[in-house]
Amino acid sequence: MSEQQATARLALHDATQGELIRVRGLVQGVGFRPTVWRLAREAELVGDVCNDAEGVLIRLWGSSAEIDAFCQRLMLECPPLGRIDGIERRLCAGAAPATFTIVASGGGHVTTGVVPDAATCAACAAEIRDPADRRFRYPFTNCTHCGPRLSIVRSIPYDRANTSMAPFKMCPACAAEYRDPADRRFHAQPNACPECGPRVWLGGADGADLTAADPEALDAVDAASRLLARGAIVAIKGIGGFHLACDATNEEAVAALRARKRRAAKPFALMARDLEAVRAFCRVDPAEAELLESAVAPIVLLDRLDSSASNVPAPETAAIADAVAPGQSGLGVMLPYSPLHHLLLQDWSRPLVMTSGNLSDEPQCIDNEDALQRLAGIADAWLLNDRAIVNRVDDSVARVMGGQRRWLRRARGAAPAPLALPEGFAQAPPVLALGGELKNTVCLLTPGASQGTGQGATHGASQGANPGARPGASRAQATLSQHLGDLEEARTAREFEQTVALYRQLFEHEPEVIAVDQHPDYRSSMLGRRLAADLGARLIEVQHHAAHLASVLADAGWAADAGPALGLMLDGLGYGSDGTLWGGELLVGDYRHWARSGHLQPFRLPGGERAIREPWRCLYAQLVAGLDWPEVLRRWGNVEAIAALEMKPLERLDAMIAKGLNAPVTTSAGRLFDAVAAALGICRDGIAYEAQAAIELETLARRALDEAGYPFVLAGDEDAWRLDPAPMWAALLDDLAAGISAERIAARFHLGLAEALAELAARAAQVHGIETVALSGGVLQNRTLFEALTAALRARALRVLSHTQVPANDGGLALGQAAIAALAGRS
Repeated sequence: MSEQQATARLALHDATQGELIRVRGLVQGVGFRPTVWRLAREAELVGDVCNDAEGVLIRLWGSSAEIDAFCQRLMLECPPLGRIDGIERRLCAGAAPATFTIVASGGGHVTTGVVPDAATCAACAAEIRDPADRRFRYPFTNCTHCGPRLSIVRSIPYDRANTSMAPFKMCPACAAEYRDPADRRFHAQPNACPECGPRVWLGGADGADLTAADPEALDAVDAASRLLARGAIVAIKGIGGFHLACDATNEEAVAALRARKRRAAKPFALMARDLEAVRAFCRVDPAEAELLESAVAPIVLLDRLDSSASNVPAPETAAIADAVAPGQSGLGVMLPYSPLHHLLLQDWSRPLVMTSGNLSDEPQCIDNEDALQRLAGIADAWLLNDRAIVNRVDDSVARVMGGQRRWLRRARGAAPAPLALPEGFAQAPPVLALGGELKNTVCLLTPGASQGTGQGATHGASQGANPGARPGASRAQATLSQHLGDLEEARTAREFEQTVALYRQLFEHEPEVIAVDQHPDYRSSMLGRRLAADLGARLIEVQHHAAHLASVLADAGWAADAGPALGLMLDGLGYGSDGTLWGGELLVGDYRHWARSGHLQPFRLPGGERAIREPWRCLYAQLVAGLDWPEVLRRWGNVEAIAALEMKPLERLDAMIAKGLNAPVTTSAGRLFDAVAAALGICRDGIAYEAQAAIELETLARRALDEAGYPFVLAGDEDAWRLDPAPMWAALLDDLAAGISAERIAARFHLGLAEALAELAARAAQVHGIETVALSGGVLQNRTLFEALTAALRARALRVLSHTQVPANDGGLALGQAAIAALAGRS
């Protein structure tokens, strides 16, 4: 633009008022300001842009039409990692500047989102492979489109000084990139190179430099790769924590890792170089491929290739060690998501085991010294670096079910991206929800921001925008933390309390309401009660399955005033409002009100928690609850499962059940799965990890899904329907006596239960005049049951709501607690 043109244009701007444009969403640390700068320059508009605690603030001078066009382009050209939840505009007084600039960040009350860590982008991956590039083989290469975010941030705004990159002063070349708005590393806070950034080294248990010990290695990462090829187990410091890695095709190495890690049977995750490598041992459909290659780069549960199929690759590319995932037909697989991982796997056509760096059930190590101590005796070598991990972030885990992504664990790459709540929550008070005891997450609910005033106020959705937004709305947001784990483990419980404090500080969140599970002994509930007393906040206890219902409603965008839905809530155990343990529930309700309309037939758990660990107890309890035991012995005494039960201390169990002594009443769907698994000889005497019996039962079922389902009886009435499995047990035992295969029996159970649940929901729908059924609970992460149940409900002309943004298991519980407490907190 010539000087004369600039003068003329400035005169035009002087004749019009500017606008103050507020952009909310995931707009920091994603290259948003340089995008604004580029669009403003291309439109020949003047003004400035900055980050602040509420998001991004733009001052812009031009005509109303020009600014309208600018805002439209901004929504259409949002950076890859960004998300626009809303654009608010109001008139801005003052003189127009001469050009458009990016200015320093401002402070204030934090309402903006923290961007999740993002997998390496294609441009950075190309640089580390290019010998002519100054970042060749540099394992900390990143830009505004990829790299660490949550794992390194200490506070908001997201600037380098508030991250663990603060100790690394940029060299002149990196600083030049950082200052240039036209460069893709403009204000990339972790920007670094070999001259100025973090470094990586390979050490042994005795501190020896193992890179120097291998003269053929290119560098520390290459030396680690060569050790892995020789059968070693290497502890690797990644983005959000340590992994333990070994060659997934080396039976001895995998067996050694299991023994040292004390992880008897739970499947190990794998990491493969690229999609081509994954397809050598797993089937990958387009939705799964997209998920694997996304910026989240989660562990994706995939079906193994059938080893008898004609298209299976040569054995050397597909011979995954049996000990990787015993008893499973699927594998959890991810692609490299950091430059270090790309370099490590560069020469590998076969996958690596890449499992969490910890002893079984402990939280993942994040600190060098802690890893050297806790992983001693497990790892043979440590690939370390000097960039601190501020926040532990486990790998996300997902599965494609019904053609859509479903989170099993929402963590690295996905959390803590905020979720826009449905209509009706904008005026809610700030809420802190503390989740459950297992798979814990915490949730911060913040009310909708005040709407901008003046001409042309907009709030909309487009590419890069929140699809739930609509013009004129100001949505409340729910920020769900990364997966924290099971609070029964002491280290995890301590980290849970630290994370609550961190999130409150990070988001400057002062809750007026604190939501907890009704269970009196959950650690999360106990902390909530203490916090409520200390902060003077209102405490709201939320029933476990009501929280599941609210979670799936919020996830699916169900408005606060949309009325009730039916909810099939199927999980392991949750504290019921009647003091018993629920887990197979039909609810009717919404965020404000709910009622129990039906459930699985109750039975007792002899031994309490021991029955969860020993499925044979569930089998016996189910049989004596639904059938006459002497009749069972007369008709099916020669069945192996019944003969095995006869060897157990049944008199002791009978006494427990008769007296109700350490034998709580439950309607648990999870325990029904355990009982069926035990009948088929799966984990009968004990499980090695949560849900093992049910997972292995589904593995069998998927081999015979053309079966007709077993019968169930729907008893009771519209106020208290009971789904009784007694006829299912009789049919199952008949099949066992007839020598029917375990695969066919497993399939018949899954399909019969799906049909029975759908019929229960259809009866309730007719009585209540409701056409929508919401599905939640960890049991519904079983793909076979979920897809069969969804199909059966739709065949009955019922609309199905299910989870796509948060897990169906207890990892999504805090979202439901927050939604219920938000509306209760307004009353």
